[in-house]
Amino acid sequence: MPRRSHHGEDTHLPNFIEMSGISKHFGGVTALADVDLTIAAGEVHCLAGENGSGKSTLIKIISGVQPPDAGGEIVIDGTRQTHLTPSESTRLGIQVIYQDLALFPDLTVAENIGFAQHLSGLHGARWAKLRETAQAVIARLGVQLDPAARLGDLSIAQRQLVAICRALAADARLVIMDEPTASLTRTEVDTLLGITRELKRRGIAVVFVSHRLDEVLEIAERVTVLRDGRKLGTWDAQEMTPARLGTLMTGHEFDYKIAVPDLAAAPVVLSVSNLSRTGDFEDVSLEIRAGEILGLIGLLGSGRTELALSLFGMRPAESGEIRLNGKPVLLRSNRAAIDEGIAYVSEDRLSLGLVLEQPIASNIILSTLDRLTGAGGLLSRERTGASVGHWIEQLGIKVSDPENAVRTLSGGNQQRVVIAKWLATNPRVLILDSPTVGVDINAKDGIYAIVKSLAAAGMAVLMISDEIPEVLYHSHRILVMQSGRLKAEYHPMQITESALREAIDA
Repeated sequence: MPRRSHHGEDTHLPNFIEMSGISKHFGGVTALADVDLTIAAGEVHCLAGENGSGKSTLIKIISGVQPPDAGGEIVIDGTRQTHLTPSESTRLGIQVIYQDLALFPDLTVAENIGFAQHLSGLHGARWAKLRETAQAVIARLGVQLDPAARLGDLSIAQRQLVAICRALAADARLVIMDEPTASLTRTEVDTLLGITRELKRRGIAVVFVSHRLDEVLEIAERVTVLRDGRKLGTWDAQEMTPARLGTLMTGHEFDYKIAVPDLAAAPVVLSVSNLSRTGDFEDVSLEIRAGEILGLIGLLGSGRTELALSLFGMRPAESGEIRLNGKPVLLRSNRAAIDEGIAYVSEDRLSLGLVLEQPIASNIILSTLDRLTGAGGLLSRERTGASVGHWIEQLGIKVSDPENAVRTLSGGNQQRVVIAKWLATNPRVLILDSPTVGVDINAKDGIYAIVKSLAAAGMAVLMISDEIPEVLYHSHRILVMQSGRLKAEYHPMQITESALREAIDA
């Protein structure tokens, strides 16, 4: 089947997988309706759609986890598959790298890479074979990984490389990456895109499922859009823009414009002078006024999250001064920060922001338990219910029952629960670290609306991100951090996306 590469030349590649008339119903719910999909050998394909559009169901059918309804057809490498199971899918060369990576943190890199190929016994001579397998795949991919390193000691970007190496060790011919860039910085994304090009060069097809549309369009050759379980179509990625793709996915237009109010007369809520912490950041000075959204952007290792943790009292600064409403404060713990009116939404909501198995209601009230107790120190059912109901309504959290586990919510609604948890503390300063990571475009829009409404009500907001459009279109000022120091300040009206990217990478 002819394709046009990113260099413009026509390529003729055979289809590795052809799916036609694929439908899937769960009771009375239609997850997929008559979906067709073709993926060529060596093709990089983007599968786009909102949460609930059918992407996950389609992936589960490709990987043999879910069977399609009767009437559809799946052809892999020219052979019609009548009963695709997970083991059969793996044997045919299909590998799925899920967002949680499904790796073993207490095993080594080599053990994680070669685990599936050596299940018959991880002892004796098998160890040598396992290391040999891992070293061969690492060399083949051309990445820097220590086979003896413990996986739990690696960064998320390095663990993702291990997952890709594991797929190659299983002789992958199609690698499906679910939200591969969600927790990566721009530099790490560039590395991932380079590895994707290497997979393509070796004839391995790659399917990206991602909410970070601009990054996926850099590498994809074709884009298939699903909406409400139906396929809208497949387009040449070179003819697609993030804005048009967002409209196709949601049916809504997202046309963000820079609009910066005059806040010169607004009081300074948070001021930081010459703040330093050895190995993290040095001589940082900034201020945020009431009603201001201050964007902070920088690459991995720039010190942006470390600064946020110091402002939240979790990693106290060693020198310098922090003032709130003009008064010096000592933030030696997160409890001290909360008492002073500072709230922090972590970049890792799954590990640090939520207790996934606990109810939605419990997560919302987690930071304000002392305010909801009644006689005898017991939680007041009335106060708790009123607080939970208030924040569900205020933030538009889509929930059928507040007693359901928070893990049952979509990424966007989970993030709203985290924000609700901290807004319940009635903060003066809200620190948002990568507030829209891993959420779809509609959910992002909702979170931006919440942040802007909080600022309009007078809250001071520090928004940390590595997504350039996020800080450019949703901040009032932008600070660039590099190697632990604030490098530059920009007004969104006076800089472009490309110029801001250059400033970050310089």
